[in-house]
Amino acid sequence: MSDQHDHDHDHHHDHNHTPITADEKPDYFDLMETSVRELLIERKLFGADEIRRQIEVLDSRTPALGAKVVARAWTDSQFKSRLLANGRTGCEELGITFYDDTQLIVLENTPDVHNLIVCTLCSCYPRPVLGLPPDWYKLKPYRARAVYEPRVVLEEFGTSIPDDVEIRVSDSTAIVRYLVLPMRPAGTEHLTEAQLAELVTRDAMIGVIQVDYKREAA
Repeated sequence: MSDQHDHDHDHHHDHNHTPITADEKPDYFDLMETSVRELLIERKLFGADEIRRQIEVLDSRTPALGAKVVARAWTDSQFKSRLLANGRTGCEELGITFYDDTQLIVLENTPDVHNLIVCTLCSCYPRPVLGLPPDWYKLKPYRARAVYEPRVVLEEFGTSIPDDVEIRVSDSTAIVRYLVLPMRPAGTEHLTEAQLAELVTRDAMIGVIQVDYKREAA
């Protein structure tokens, strides 16, 4: 089965859906992670110091890295082509290292296609370029509803996608992660690459919002 699902449905009727909130109790995967970690430490396969170092590596990764990649793609068409061909090596050109063996696929938003990222099984996420995922990304309501009613979910984030624009939902896996390359907003031709990067947010690189220069500049 393909990891990418195309969804382009009209939603003009009322929806009775579960809101995306962050009040869920630890799920199976949370409990399993805690149990396995404690067991590995108990068996002396690795120690708490090593876990702490890995946490520090994770903490050093922020959406600013991904924003840097997006801004470069907006200003350098040749880099953009390489990035779309191989997201991982494109990021490595900018000095972004990957601490795992995952692939990174960069999905470009266009006037005809809007991309949305989800992980339906757990919370696989492009952490080397975005850092830790937001709480709502890991919740079951988002993971389920992003697939079967993406247009409604986007509306809840304040993102209205016209009916004639196709919404593509890409499902991350343990070995394949996705990053959205948002459309560059109009009126930003005079901005430097660094200024463009400041406009790019984590949520835009997940695909739940668009980059709006007027809103950011207000």
